[in-house]
Amino acid sequence: MRVKGYAAKDAKSVLAPFEFERRTPKPTDVSIDVDYCGICHSDIHTARNEWGGTLYPCVPGHEVVGKVVAVGEGVTRFQVGETVGVGCLVNSCQSCSSCKAGLQSYCERGFTGTYNGREESGHTFGGYSTHMVVNQDFVLKVPTQLDQAACAPLLCAGITTYSPMRHVGVSKGDKVGVVGLGGLGHMGVKIAASLGAEVTVFSRTADKKADAQRLGASNFIVTSSDAEVNKHKNHFDYILDTVSAKHDVNQLLGCVKREGTLIMVGASEKPLDLSVFSLILNRRSILGSLIGGIPETQEMLDHCGKHNITSDIELIEPNKINDAYERTVNGQVRYRFVIDCKKF
Repeated sequence: MRVKGYAAKDAKSVLAPFEFERRTPKPTDVSIDVDYCGICHSDIHTARNEWGGTLYPCVPGHEVVGKVVAVGEGVTRFQVGETVGVGCLVNSCQSCSSCKAGLQSYCERGFTGTYNGREESGHTFGGYSTHMVVNQDFVLKVPTQLDQAACAPLLCAGITTYSPMRHVGVSKGDKVGVVGLGGLGHMGVKIAASLGAEVTVFSRTADKKADAQRLGASNFIVTSSDAEVNKHKNHFDYILDTVSAKHDVNQLLGCVKREGTLIMVGASEKPLDLSVFSLILNRRSILGSLIGGIPETQEMLDHCGKHNITSDIELIEPNKINDAYERTVNGQVRYRFVIDCKKF
């Protein structure tokens, strides 16, 4: 099928209209008309080759919501007309210990990314497009009672913050800090609050204090104020760090309780400086986490459906993608851009 989308032709180019072929569906494939696709900061890093290894032309997008328009003869889990989602991965080896445990995001042979991943026909193209063809094992059911456009960022921002909090067992009464109130951070606040935690937002300025409270935070710390930070030494059971730039993790570790955990989900381009004393003096831990497997992503979507959780979004037409990239880099969105892919 000939498909319309938006692509970067190289690291220096803006994204532009691009037509390409989707593969012929296999018996276990689901064919999806894409309605909405979120813009993740990872899309920008990849389109601009800021992490290296970008395969061009690059069609980003791994926060996809759409409708099933056809299913292969071997598909058992989906029917035509269903609302479905596609997240950050569209294949894995499905035989290693991680895949067998439902942790496809940690596939020992490497998962296939929804875009910029290698496959038989070359490399994968993402959700900035009108249509996708995806193996049924990597397709998810989206709660129909929720706003569909606002569900799109759950497929990355939602699972990226949900997975580590479920892994460490965040529960009612836990004190959870969320560092950075952006696309990831605002989802972290909503999800932590839905798990019963007492949530505090860490931010460089007080500009987003009212938003933090609206999203479910009880407290707010301005990190540029040593006095505010020092009041919360050894205070938190968990701190979820969503910042994707170089910053002071030792300051954050000082706010973690004995045997508490600093959870890293933001991906800084530059190495972070760590004083080992920040860890050993109170037996603290640092945990890294990358999205989640397919079963846990479905669990997250079901949880969000139950608790009426979606992302705060700004819906845009495809011709505004490049403007959205610049505004995302400059922190000028609250809190996620979503492309109306029906407008391609």
